[in-house]
Amino acid sequence: MRTISVDSSVTRGPRQSWGRCTVTVQSAPVDCCDRYAKRMRCVVFGGTGYIGGRLVPELLHNGYNVCVVARHPEKLRETPWASLVEVVQGDVTDADSIRTVLAPGDVIYYLVHSLNRSDFVSLDREAARNVARAAEEANAKRIIYLGGIMPEGNDFSAHLASRNEVGRTFVDSGVPTTVLQAAVIIGSGSASFEMLRYLTERLPAMITPRWVHNRIQPIAVRDVLHYLVASAVSPARGSHVFDIGGPEVLSYLDMMRRYARIAGLRRRIIVPVPLLSPWLSAQWVNLVTPVPRSIAVPLIESLVHELVCRQGEVSAHIPPPEAGLTSYEDAVRLALDKIRALDVASRWSDAAWPQAPSDPLPTDPQWSGGSIYEDVRQRQTTADPQVLWEVIESIGGESGWYSFPLAWSVRGWADRVVGGVGLRRGRRHPHRLTVGEALDWWRVESLERGRLLRLRAEMKLPGRAWLELSVETAEGADTVYRQRAIFEPRGFGGHFYWKAVSPFHGIVFGGMLRNITSAAEESP
Repeated sequence: MRTISVDSSVTRGPRQSWGRCTVTVQSAPVDCCDRYAKRMRCVVFGGTGYIGGRLVPELLHNGYNVCVVARHPEKLRETPWASLVEVVQGDVTDADSIRTVLAPGDVIYYLVHSLNRSDFVSLDREAARNVARAAEEANAKRIIYLGGIMPEGNDFSAHLASRNEVGRTFVDSGVPTTVLQAAVIIGSGSASFEMLRYLTERLPAMITPRWVHNRIQPIAVRDVLHYLVASAVSPARGSHVFDIGGPEVLSYLDMMRRYARIAGLRRRIIVPVPLLSPWLSAQWVNLVTPVPRSIAVPLIESLVHELVCRQGEVSAHIPPPEAGLTSYEDAVRLALDKIRALDVASRWSDAAWPQAPSDPLPTDPQWSGGSIYEDVRQRQTTADPQVLWEVIESIGGESGWYSFPLAWSVRGWADRVVGGVGLRRGRRHPHRLTVGEALDWWRVESLERGRLLRLRAEMKLPGRAWLELSVETAEGADTVYRQRAIFEPRGFGGHFYWKAVSPFHGIVFGGMLRNITSAAEESP
């Protein structure tokens, strides 16, 4: 039996079973015709992301047939609900792949954003147009899009403008569309919550920009999921744009102070000054929190405006949750409970995957051309293969990397300074990984549990890099631990980089080899 725990509330709905798989959902079923719901097909674009990963089990709980469209279906292989949904490979920037997915009467959820790309405006525009055209050709029932609250006036960031443009593209498509616009989403693993949490926890005293006094209407992730699910059967005809928010309007300053109180921290000393621009604020967030600069910049560019619900009257078409909207303090408590229980269903970092996992390693036989560098080491050990694997799968995060912690820390800080992800992303669970998961500055690209872990580097590098950790059984009783670092340089800078760091490989990779096997041997 496997359980899906959706981080949207304490459990207040029933447990629904399909075959041998049990899904624990945390919102009440939407009040709709059960027979009709079971016939309806929901197609989710962005199901591997933060909201999408939580929306899918909610849709299953409400009786919908669910199709998840993903560029990399491998990322969904180990999700508890993978066997309950139709998983289709598709790319929103490839119009032909989208047309083959959609069918008449589909409800389409569009939860895709391209923040990690410098060309995100043009990319999101192209993707939205492709899905809108395909939806119209397929005679889809409705498009549901989650965007951001738009501030008054026209002086807003490229990020907000792009999200607004995507929403308009769907509204103008001819397919009935529901655009839900939210400000700060409070839930374990959300980028907004992680930024708030780490800023408050790590800085007992801070100098902040003036925008911390701006009014914001945060909303709990459980309430966002409620509105998304209910939109599928909303009686509203045509297209609508609704702002959604929680029951309170707060300043970011209030949010930090309340968080400190809920988390049991001392009162934070916060001094707003007029000198910190959004760009400078983003650099600080990049250094202090796990949220990289590429995501911190659009988040902060949104916060410089007042983000309070103004657009539409959502309650006239979609009633609030039966128990009412979640207060800010309850949303924070629920998120912290999930973090402490190691039960975070999805994280903001789940969606980012710059390269396809199916791309061949440059050392695979089909690769041709270019220079490839490798550092290959192996060691026989008396440790049990399963124990050795448990050490490997627990690597990173709080467990560290088993060699020269100062070197890893300095490299992580250097990566943050140049806008990379650094080491602060950590890991979702201390002992278990899934394909596609972020692991510090790596991404889990391949996982053959008990045998092979392959990580792809997401740090700033003049090339591409992988790290493979594997367990093999030698002749006789011993186990072999094998470790392979691979680097494909890009230009002269890539070759220079490898030559410059090679003298340290004996300390870093050699230390990993010795310490990982020793940890396995010493494990009871």
